Amino acid sequence: MTQVPLLSLKSLTKNFGGIAATNDISLDVAAGSITAVIGPNGAGKTTLFNLVAGFYRTDKGRIELNGQDITNRPPDQIASRGLIRTFQLVRPFAQMTAFENVLVGFHLQTRGDLLSAIIRPRWLQEQERRIREKAAQLLDMVGLGVQMDTPALSLTYGQQRLLEIARALAAKPLLLMLDEPAAGLTSQETAQLARLIKIIRDQGISILLIEHDIELVMGIADTVCVLDFGRKIANGTPTQVRKDPAVITAYLGPVDTKKSLANV
Repeated sequence: MTQVPLLSLKSLTKNFGGIAATNDISLDVAAGSITAVIGPNGAGKTTLFNLVAGFYRTDKGRIELNGQDITNRPPDQIASRGLIRTFQLVRPFAQMTAFENVLVGFHLQTRGDLLSAIIRPRWLQEQERRIREKAAQLLDMVGLGVQMDTPALSLTYGQQRLLEIARALAAKPLLLMLDEPAAGLTSQETAQLARLIKIIRDQGISILLIEHDIELVMGIADTVCVLDFGRKIANGTPTQVRKDPAVITAYLGPVDTKKSLANV
């Protein structure tokens, strides 16, 4: 019996002013996998992410999560189904501490109303205790445990990236979408990020990421999808993609296609 992909994109097309930002792109993301989307600037990667997360409406195509159609649903409905994303630009709540930022991420996991907030029944107190405990665990997981009381704005850029991931994990995603998570990171921070992404995958959370750091992608991804001018030009394992002539040309221009991306 064929296993249904966790995420299935079918012929996604999005036009802006007559220009196809994504053109008939299909892609499956298997449960428990790390899938990377790469390509030169302007290839359509972020547009693809925005379509999947509900920030753009598709002109054509279908998006399925766990076999259920989520095409053109609002972002909040998509998030409530377990698809959570981060953004290219880090967006912490600057005046909140790292701990408070992660607490915000639990809003999809909480229940309560105005009355319960006033009388504070025992179940609400227990819910708050569990959430605070889990928030601390997530900060430890991403390496920010000792900074939990630090205002987000006082964290380094790399630490803010990690905080954003911790906040996204608080929503208990089935699929975590990371938009250029290594952008602006040092080599040491990128290595830490690679380890973290593998840990997240090993906990049963699937990863779909956009990334320009080819070395990072080739070191962690199970599957690599390559876009160029809005079209998918390759899809396969890192080894297959490294040697694909169309991929080499897209990144390096018309060169000897016997070469690979090993040193790019």
